Amino acid sequence: MTYLIAVLVVALGVAGIVLGEADDSPGLQLLGVLLVVGAVVYGVRLVRRGRRAR
Repeated sequence: MTYLIAVLVVALGVAGIVLGEADDSPGLQLLGVLLVVGAVVYGVRLVRRGRRAR
């Protein structure tokens, strides 16, 4: 379930980047990039934490 949330946040971030580029809005692009980077870091932490528990 938590992986699904990370994937949805990445999709939302990519949509923000694309829409920000179409509208020439650097602020929306920055928010999109921050969402994508944050979701990737969160996903990597989940995977690494899961491997340690085993």
